[in-house]
Amino acid sequence: MRKIPLSERPDWRDKAKELGFTFADMYGEPYWDESSAYQFSLREIEEDLEDPATELHGMCREAAAAICASEELLEKLGIPAEFHDLVAGSWDRQEPEIYGRFDLAYDGTGPAKMLEYNADTPTSLYESASFQWGWLEDQLAAGVLRDGDDQFNGIHEALVAHFAATFAPGTDLHFTAIAGNPEDYGTVEAMGWAAREADLGAHYTDLDKLGLSPDGQFIDDQDRVIGILFKLYPWEDLLRDDYARHIAGSGCLMLEPAWKAVLSNKGLLPVLWQMFEGHPNLLPAFFEAEMQAGSPALDRAEEVLRRGHVIKPLFSREGAAISIVENGAPTETSPEAGYGQHPRIVQAYTPLTAFDGFHPVIGAWIVGQACAGIGIREDRGRITQNLSRFKPHFIRD
Repeated sequence: MRKIPLSERPDWRDKAKELGFTFADMYGEPYWDESSAYQFSLREIEEDLEDPATELHGMCREAAAAICASEELLEKLGIPAEFHDLVAGSWDRQEPEIYGRFDLAYDGTGPAKMLEYNADTPTSLYESASFQWGWLEDQLAAGVLRDGDDQFNGIHEALVAHFAATFAPGTDLHFTAIAGNPEDYGTVEAMGWAAREADLGAHYTDLDKLGLSPDGQFIDDQDRVIGILFKLYPWEDLLRDDYARHIAGSGCLMLEPAWKAVLSNKGLLPVLWQMFEGHPNLLPAFFEAEMQAGSPALDRAEEVLRRGHVIKPLFSREGAAISIVENGAPTETSPEAGYGQHPRIVQAYTPLTAFDGFHPVIGAWIVGQACAGIGIREDRGRITQNLSRFKPHFIRD
């Protein structure tokens, strides 16, 4: 794994505008950055990222089964008691999953380490699946990259195949996201594009325009009944909204399903460590509320936690409310941003290697139950936040 300076495409901003990639710059900073790219060997991709991510997802499914069968664990993960049956029933029915994104720490040496799993509403899908593939094709054609260079990116094709395998041709899917957020809309449109290629109907409605019919069915802004809804809106928020009490009786299949609420949750991390302690792709993790009670597993992890650990709330977005503690003292914190009231977990700290002053995080995309590609975000800080940059990658042997 190396970071390689490369010539930018002279017309990439025009292409971004033409393709609707309106968030290539955000917050007055570049978001898409192709002045350099990350280079991997095929071995690194297959053995250190693709296969481990697929295995991690299988482990997460085992954890989901254990959590959904346990009132105690559902409570620890902050699932409101009134919706335990909704979440557990969703798992029992094996309601279909579509996608997720692991955040992995990796620098080309040693096993990749799972930082968390964005299993419910992961963004950066469009730039991972589509725009960086266009970058590869253009740079190959321009001779900036060599013949034979490739990219680990079958995300779009995997989504099309998974939609086609999950739903009958002609099935109508509805898609929704918060209005006025270009990044969220880009993610939803990337999903809708894949659904349409799979011969499915794809209809978009802003989240605040969804309604209820007199008999309790969800309807869109044209009063069409919604049978299947992909919602780019996290379960931890949805389960605290008034609409949540209507879900069970609505007859609407949610994507991602309700059981994903237990995977897109930092409480997953201590459950995984309890189930798979010592796995090379996991970091020791514990519920903060249980740290004082002690345990044999905590004793075994005491030294590594003393050297460094990260404190994370069960729920947070864009790196909010996270603290890095080294040798007993906080060395980096991120703004609380409204997430500080949640219960917290403690995870062993693994440093993100700096490449030219930026710290990359690998986003390993799961479609169905297998890893289908990666995207990379890098940040000047050690906590990846909303000013991170997306970097393209390529494979060269």
